[in-house]
Amino acid sequence: MHTAVMLEEYSCIIVDDEVHAIDTLMSRLSLLYKNVQVRNTYTTWNEAVEGLRQTNCDILFLDISIQGKIGMELLDIIPNFNGEVIFITAHDDYAMNAFKVSATGYILKPFTDAELVKTVDKAISHIHDRKLATGVSGPAPYTKVGIPQKDLTVYIDPQDIIYLEAIKTYTKIITKKEEIVCSYNLGRCKAVLPEEHFFTIHRSYVINLLHVNKYEHMGVVVMNNQTRIPVAKPVREEFLRHFRRIHS
Repeated sequence: MHTAVMLEEYSCIIVDDEVHAIDTLMSRLSLLYKNVQVRNTYTTWNEAVEGLRQTNCDILFLDISIQGKIGMELLDIIPNFNGEVIFITAHDDYAMNAFKVSATGYILKPFTDAELVKTVDKAISHIHDRKLATGVSGPAPYTKVGIPQKDLTVYIDPQDIIYLEAIKTYTKIITKKEEIVCSYNLGRCKAVLPEEHFFTIHRSYVINLLHVNKYEHMGVVVMNNQTRIPVAKPVREEFLRHFRRIHS
């Protein structure tokens, strides 16, 4: 009798202007990693920019050359992206620059399964180490988190949070009892919260799925406190999948 082992799941996004390259990578990932899910794929520069502004992920697979532009420049214009970056490219001219932007790996096409596994395992190890360092690996449902403010830290139960809103470089946290302004930006603030319940629904909003009241099909979610929040088009399908799972 086999004992089922629950693997921690990781999300990824693939940016490559060659559809067949995306298909190849997705095929190898599905064979080699049952716990790495492809969240989105983008084949144009504009789609990638908009998509990465709306949706974060654990691992970003990024081509060096995208429609004549340099893939590394995406990281300059998406400053809040905090996932692991793996460059997959047919060009070896940019390897040094890739590691200057703290890339996890640099894989040359065509790649072998061994090369892919070595790099993805490294990315997963980094993610695991970062979660341990920040104390967010497998948080208990009722564990309080510290929210830093200007002169103090407020400790709150994540289950009390209804949603988070980006206010320039700060984050406004709306709970069942109060509003708190956190000195972290939205991406960093979300990183200390339980992943299974908090969802980036828009580049300016992270919601607690447990406090969703209803979804309006024009692309608006209504929270339990009656706040109406827009749902970005690139994440609507994923949001509905999460919503059905949490509330089933």
